[in-house]
Amino acid sequence: MATEVETWSTAQRDGVFPFDNDLAEADRPYGDEDDGLNEVEVNGNWTPQEKALHEARLKAKAKRRLRKSSSRNSTSESISESGELAGSDPSSPKGKPNANDRKSRTGKGRGLPKKGGAGGKGVWGAAGMVYEDEEPDVRDPNYDEAAQGDTVYATVVPELDEKELEKTVNPIVQEYFEHGDTKEVQMLLKELNLGPHKFEFSSLALSLSLEGKASHRELTSRLLSDLSGKVLSQADMARAFDKILKELPDLILDTPEAPQMLGQFIARAIADHVLPMAFLDRYKGKVDCDHARAALDRAAVLLSMKREMVRLDNVWGVGGGLRPVKHLVKEMNLLLKEYLISGEVSEAERCLRDLEVPHFHHELVYEAVVMVLESKGDTAINMMVKLLQTFWKTGLITVDQMNRGFQRVYDELPEINLDVPHAHSIMETFVDLCYQEAVITKQLRDACPSRGRKRFVSEGDGGKIKN
Repeated sequence: MATEVETWSTAQRDGVFPFDNDLAEADRPYGDEDDGLNEVEVNGNWTPQEKALHEARLKAKAKRRLRKSSSRNSTSESISESGELAGSDPSSPKGKPNANDRKSRTGKGRGLPKKGGAGGKGVWGAAGMVYEDEEPDVRDPNYDEAAQGDTVYATVVPELDEKELEKTVNPIVQEYFEHGDTKEVQMLLKELNLGPHKFEFSSLALSLSLEGKASHRELTSRLLSDLSGKVLSQADMARAFDKILKELPDLILDTPEAPQMLGQFIARAIADHVLPMAFLDRYKGKVDCDHARAALDRAAVLLSMKREMVRLDNVWGVGGGLRPVKHLVKEMNLLLKEYLISGEVSEAERCLRDLEVPHFHHELVYEAVVMVLESKGDTAINMMVKLLQTFWKTGLITVDQMNRGFQRVYDELPEINLDVPHAHSIMETFVDLCYQEAVITKQLRDACPSRGRKRFVSEGDGGKIKN
């Protein structure tokens, strides 16, 4: 030890400190001699250079100890007593690890299964583990205290936004135009959660009817009257009409007569008590749009003319199958008489389409044939053949309606013959012309009844008539 101290002092006197050699010395294995040297060095008085050297040696010793401990653990886990890998199957070729082994294949770790054997597929815990009943948490959203009574489940219908409402309401209105049942529409609307957008239904129905027929507008007026007070309030109706008045500049592009039609809607709604009587007064002197002003003026004029009427039932006319049968027969007779006078087939076709009764066109065929039988001359026969031919080619009158109309005349021909003695001969002539122009089928022509000849036998037979 004395020799080492002298060496240290000699190095200090010479001003040379072998720092690199000592670092190399620090990499050698750690032994008991180093412990004794450390005790002497700690008790002595060191210079800053000696302290730096001592700290470097301590760090090197700590690294060596760490490397030794890690290598010892990994070696003991990866190599078994027989010298084979810990996670390998002895029977497998080239010592490859078993695919079903749950231990680590990297040579690290403790070699234990995950979660103590309780982490496998379909396993709820380790073997022998006993679970106790847990107290329910009051803060759990599914917590239901027994004292609360029976659980009641309520059906919650989500509220529809504007886009979903339009997609849902359009089919309902279109189907209503076909069946005309307001109670079904009420039932469908009660199943929907319209929220604050209830008035949107009325505005959509109005806009669709403006693009449709007169019968659709009549049905819409009836629908608004039936929904008022049950599903929609007067305030909802007023909001709907306010929206349509603002949208008139856009609606007029597709429907030029939209202002006049909307005015009739407003007048009918006020007469049906769908809108309040003061609805028109709110707009006096406050409307800048010319189209909206025209609609309001139209409504005011209709209300002033029909003041004594409770309802403006005929503001749209009665369209389609809602008309009485007698009224439809009268309209068809008038149509045929005007055609015989003017000879305009296009005007007759337009009038028949406006009636909107395709299921009742057989009445037109019947009236046309009867009118031919009661007329004089061939002019009426040729004009009626031309008219029926046009209706047949355009598809306005179907084969079923055509056959039904002629068959009705065939059935009533004996009664018609009482007023028109030559009805059978005229009928045969008219049927032949219709068949030549491809208006009727051969089967229908052959079904035309002909007047039977009554032949008498001789006087010796008593004047009996042969059958």
